[in-house]
Amino acid sequence: MLSRRKLLGRLSAMPLLGGLFGSVTPFDSALAAPAAARNLFKELGLRTFINAAGTYTAMTGSLMHDEVMDAIQAASKEFVMLDDVQTKVGEKIAALTHAESAVVTAGCFSAMTLGLAGVLTGMDQKKVEQLPHLEGTGMKSEVIAQKGHNVGYNHALTNTGCKIVEVETIADVEKAINEKTALLWFLHIQSDKGKIMHEDWVALGKKHNIPTMIDIAADVPPVENLWKFNDMGFDLVCVSGGKAMRGPQSAGLLMGKKDLIAAARLSMPPRGSTIGRGMKVNKEEILGMYVALEKFVNQDHQKEWKMWEDRAAHISDTITKVNGVTVTTDAPPLGNHTPTLRISWDPAKVSLTTKVLQENLRNGNPSIEVVSAPNGISITTWMLKPGQEKIVASRLKEEFTKASV
Repeated sequence: MLSRRKLLGRLSAMPLLGGLFGSVTPFDSALAAPAAARNLFKELGLRTFINAAGTYTAMTGSLMHDEVMDAIQAASKEFVMLDDVQTKVGEKIAALTHAESAVVTAGCFSAMTLGLAGVLTGMDQKKVEQLPHLEGTGMKSEVIAQKGHNVGYNHALTNTGCKIVEVETIADVEKAINEKTALLWFLHIQSDKGKIMHEDWVALGKKHNIPTMIDIAADVPPVENLWKFNDMGFDLVCVSGGKAMRGPQSAGLLMGKKDLIAAARLSMPPRGSTIGRGMKVNKEEILGMYVALEKFVNQDHQKEWKMWEDRAAHISDTITKVNGVTVTTDAPPLGNHTPTLRISWDPAKVSLTTKVLQENLRNGNPSIEVVSAPNGISITTWMLKPGQEKIVASRLKEEFTKASV
């Protein structure tokens, strides 16, 4: 695991950040008493809460590690060319993920848009500036996706001007492919909703010389997914950075073939007149994302999993002491693969609705967020700080006990 001291040593040695740590603090400044840190949440009247729900964007995803914040703080002290940072960091990320190339994007959604943009334009600057207006440009305009994968996040693809063509079987794909087909897109979290599995999808792309892309936004852990789909042969792989990896919430990764990543970068900042101009990622986010990825890849995942299981067991053992409360614990195989508690109760023994329980937890001190589920609530423990599982367990037991009939 990368220590903070080693991180600082590495960053200070990076050519991109030469001199970042070389400034000398004046003697009188060193003796000055540090100013009290502002509590902006309190100052602005913002509610903070214990996150027993998960890595939801509405709840600001995950919390960044100290090493990530150190990298962000250090990077903020110097100027550097944005493309240089992306290139150097991209090389490191590609090596970690078994990809030919990689780039840090403004989230997974951005990775999808930019990846498809690169497929459509190649290295033709004129085409880059024409997106999303495809008519009369000679660019392709269709993306094939399985019906079960065609969800709201596909807006990232239609942002390029392409339309989605739905298919269900391999025969459907063969029939749908034509001179307008730009991409075969796969949504991993919905892979059980489709009839064509990953390997066959990749094979179809190779057979017809059409790039394949996979969205694995919320599909780490397991850590192996970061390179599994690159190794499998997908041409582009898109993932969120602000979930399990605990990088900046506004960052993601686009990994894949070198020529496609290079083409995608033509639609990224610092360039203007592109559909990706607003998908800006600054040097701090790029370096922070790299450090988060490196830490995630190298951490003890078995130890982490055991910690999550222990937290879940503590909550379960505490609240099932209340008559009528039932808990099952599992880990979803697709998306947010982490120990998850499904908590339900017998209304004849506990007179409580899911909505009232959520509101009571939200309005308590400390405030706690959980997720509503069929016949109860759902809780994850991976976003809890050490010891917060005891608070969650105690508050749940308190609410169930009060509502006991």
